[in-house]
Amino acid sequence: MAARLRKTHQEDVRRKIQASQLINLLQSNALGKLERELSESRRKSAEFLLSKSIGNPPTVIEGNPDAPFVIKHEMT
Repeated sequence: MAARLRKTHQEDVRRKIQASQLINLLQSNALGKLERELSESRRKSAEFLLSKSIGNPPTVIEGNPDAPFVIKHEMT
């Protein structure tokens, strides 16, 4: 068997799967697809873990006379 080129690949994949599970949970809750709505503490815990795993994109606020402001989320 060939040696792995990138030893952290398995851990990276594991983190991505865990992040996608949190996204699915929060999305199902927001769309009302869960049998029972998430408790406030469970929802906040999921949001916190998700922000730690994928981070929060920086927000840029711009304005001009025609439109008071525009919020842009920039992914890095």
